[in-house]
Formats: sequence, structure tokens, C-alpha cells
Amino acid sequence: MSSAVSLIRSAALSSSAEYAYAATAPAGARLIFLAGACPLNLDGSTAGVGDVQAQAAKAMENLVIALAAAGAGLDDVLSTRVLVASARHSDLVDAWTIVRGAFGEHDAPSTLLGVTVLGYTDQLVEIEAVAAVLD
Repeated sequence: MSSAVSLIRSAALSSSAEYAYAATAPAGARLIFLAGACPLNLDGSTAGVGDVQAQAAKAMENLVIALAAAGAGLDDVLSTRVLVASARHSDLVDAWTIVRGAFGEHDAPSTLLGVTVLGYTDQLVEIEAVAAVLD
């Protein structure tokens, strides 16, 4: 199945961003709104305690599982929001590096935020996404 998502880039905007600035899906595409993917193990424990990169990787693993359950994959993602419970720029970059690497060539628009706290004990990373598919 081909992706319904079209990524949009503009030469009038900075080329230093490692993602498209916008994305569209055609009329008739089924939109999928995903809750924030958290770095949780099957037993509900937080994976990678104290390790932003490990938590980003586990959150991406869980995001892929949630997308698959909805009939989608990473290439169907329209946009993401990556939340990192840290005020340190290096922690945000560490999380972003993992997330960006997981998406490969599909550089969907994304927002990276440092936040004060996230919902689970010892949680440092959460990844929200919106996807679109043609059924």
C-alpha cells in the first residue's frame, strides 16, 4: 500500500531542520491520532530509567506497535511531537537523534519540546503522532 502522506519542503525556510516543515493527506484518507507513546515495558514498568536514548528507542518501538494496530507504519506519519522531561539541550538532542533515525528518509514534521515532568514514574520521553492511510 502506498502512503497517503506527502511531505512538504520549502526553499524559503531553513534547510538546517532535519524534517519537512509540513505534510498533507488527501481527502478520504483515514486519520490516526495516537496517544503519546511511552517507554513502558509490557509489565508497565518504565524502560531505560535515567537513559534518554533508551527511553526514546522504547517509545519508538511502542509507537510502531500502536501504528501497526491501526493499520499504519512510520511512513504514514503526518507529524510528531517529541516530549523530553529535561531542561538540558543535550537530552533533547539525544532523544531527537533516536527518533529521527527511526524514521529514516520519512522526515515528517516534528516538534521537540523540553518539559518539566511526564506521566509515569521515571519517564523522560514521550512521542505523539498523527498518521494517515488510504484504506
